[in-house]
Amino acid sequence: MSEALEKVRGVRELPLFPLPLVLFPGVPLPLHIFEPRYQRLLADVRASNNLFGLSYFDPSAFADERPPAGHVGCAAEVVEVQSASDGRSNILSVGLVRYRVEGYIERGDPYLAGRVEFFEDEEEDGRLLAKRAGEVSEMFKRITRAMRTINDDRGTPPELPESEPERLSFLVAAVVEMEAEDKQELLELRSTAERLRRLYGMLSQAVESYEARARVHGLSKSNGHAGRKVDLDE
Repeated sequence: MSEALEKVRGVRELPLFPLPLVLFPGVPLPLHIFEPRYQRLLADVRASNNLFGLSYFDPSAFADERPPAGHVGCAAEVVEVQSASDGRSNILSVGLVRYRVEGYIERGDPYLAGRVEFFEDEEEDGRLLAKRAGEVSEMFKRITRAMRTINDDRGTPPELPESEPERLSFLVAAVVEMEAEDKQELLELRSTAERLRRLYGMLSQAVESYEARARVHGLSKSNGHAGRKVDLDE
């Protein structure tokens, strides 16, 4: 059993926080808590196990006021809280493990609570995962290098957990720009290999554009003296 599953062992009910964003396991999430119902949620989870569920929910896409039963979200662990005198709080939480909501629980709380089943990715061929993790890492590094050039960033690039394909897939999915619905699809997948395959496709479509912008930026900084002609229609 993984460390994440160990933390939720025995948990069958989870307070739910619906938001128009997708949280992945291992990814930090700062939140500003100001609504009274979520102030109550925070007080309750701090008095128990520091766990709540973040469920992607776009109110404009649903007639109901809550995500449908059966949806997939990510449990979050509260790791830091800064409280103000007016009851508001700034918290830092971290994605822990995914869940599927089997049904809602009516227990008189002002916030949603669900009966949940936790899950992780299925076991897959290690060689395939290593191959796809390497492909995604290389493509991501190319885009990161290009972005650092464009932004004149001389800092140290982030380390990628290439030896941990599932974790890598979540971290990359969290930072790649895409629609929230596409992120939700990646969250719901139970195949690390498939998630990496999709991410590789997204990154490979974007990398040439980023690298072209980086080349143009480099030329502009050198007043165009690059030693060769550049076709901007490349």
